Amino acid sequence: MISVKGSGISSTIVVLGLALLISFKPAIQKINPPDGEELARQYCTSCHLFPEPKLLDKKTWKESVLPNMGWRLGIKQEGKHPLEEMNPDEAMLVRKLQIFPSAPLINMSDWNKIRDYYIAQAPENPLPQTPVKISALKGFKAQAVFIGEKQAPRTSLLKYDSRSSSLFVGDAQKELYVMGPDLQIKGYWSVESAPVDVAFPGSSRSPLLLCIGEFSPSEKKNGRLFALDSVITESTLNIDSLGRPVNLAVADMDDDGTDDVIVSEFGNHTGNLSWYSGAGWERHPIKSQAGSRKAIPVDLDHDGRMDLVTLMAQAREEILYFRNKGNGTFEELVIKQFPPVYGVSNIELVDFNKDGNMDILVTNGDNWDLSAIRKNYHGVRILMNDGNQNYSEKFFFPHWGTSKAIASDFDKDGDMDIAVAGFYGDYDKPEESFIYLENKGDLNFTAFAIPDAASGKWLTMEVADLDNDGDDDIILGSYSTA
Repeated sequence: MISVKGSGISSTIVVLGLALLISFKPAIQKINPPDGEELARQYCTSCHLFPEPKLLDKKTWKESVLPNMGWRLGIKQEGKHPLEEMNPDEAMLVRKLQIFPSAPLINMSDWNKIRDYYIAQAPENPLPQTPVKISALKGFKAQAVFIGEKQAPRTSLLKYDSRSSSLFVGDAQKELYVMGPDLQIKGYWSVESAPVDVAFPGSSRSPLLLCIGEFSPSEKKNGRLFALDSVITESTLNIDSLGRPVNLAVADMDDDGTDDVIVSEFGNHTGNLSWYSGAGWERHPIKSQAGSRKAIPVDLDHDGRMDLVTLMAQAREEILYFRNKGNGTFEELVIKQFPPVYGVSNIELVDFNKDGNMDILVTNGDNWDLSAIRKNYHGVRILMNDGNQNYSEKFFFPHWGTSKAIASDFDKDGDMDIAVAGFYGDYDKPEESFIYLENKGDLNFTAFAIPDAASGKWLTMEVADLDNDGDDDIILGSYSTA
């Protein structure tokens, strides 16, 4: 009942409602089972960014990548189990990690849908790269450098020490050389495994050398970081039992006025990013993830504390920003992610537009995996920073199997050019394994190649003014697989 009062008149309106008893039976809705793409997105994205079928050709999906994925989902298949192809010691380590489960994680019907989806949607052949014009390089003179009578160099390290004007050259055949400005050998060490990085702390401290332990993919922890001291003391850096460490950096991470060391352990199925501090070199883990490739110390947010920009490879390929919050704590932020077949190989921080914010030069090209085919997404990318650590891709240069790119103002015209080295590629023109990208302004680059580059496979590269003439030189290191 609702009472309504008008102008001096009282009236009552009675609202009568009819109560109805309604028995509701919902309609039976048929739910269609997920198709191959839906299942692929469900299972693939649990480990990494979703890989579109077009990223590989049908044969590679069918004969290589999908079988490996099947083993990882516990699907029994024809052929040798991956553990059977490893040596017994390695197989034991991998078995403990349960990388290949003994029981299926997916039913066979769903697995077949995923498999059929990729094979049906993939192209017959790898997609081609966009053609680019590459001219003959001028202004550079190539000089071949040989170390002794080594006919098959396996250069695993190139690093320049500006303090002593010395070039450190590592060979995977367990050797470390130091060369002077005249490119003559002035130092030599026989080491326990392939040297892969060296760092030069401040003051008069000795160089720090990182040895990988196991060059081929492995879970063994035989890597070591140590100081190249002639006199060993209790404070001498010596950190062993590292899992395939590949990168070393030096910075004061805890603001105590002394250098700490940051180590990237690539591993294989497992890996770690850590920093070490104090006289006893206490370990501070940052992230446990396979494929820790590189860590660059930088105060990215300009708050006075040293942050880290890191590259992670293997299945979960990504560039991460670890913001230093003080007291040994870091906030992890994702800058960029790639599908697992992109093969990230290196990053450099470069301020391309001179706005005071570091942009990222990244290379995709690692092709020592299950899909060693030509990939049209391999090459060099520039990710521009908007000033708030938001990055967007503003440049891409296609290049098969890129191993590294380094930016410098080589021609002294005020902008950053790029030297590009390739190792993993299948080149129609071998001289294009090295590319020089001349910056014409506003990220407009012209590509050049030099015939001398056809003489090697360039796994490593360094940029430095070797001859002290005021401009940067480019040093390429060949790794022979013969």
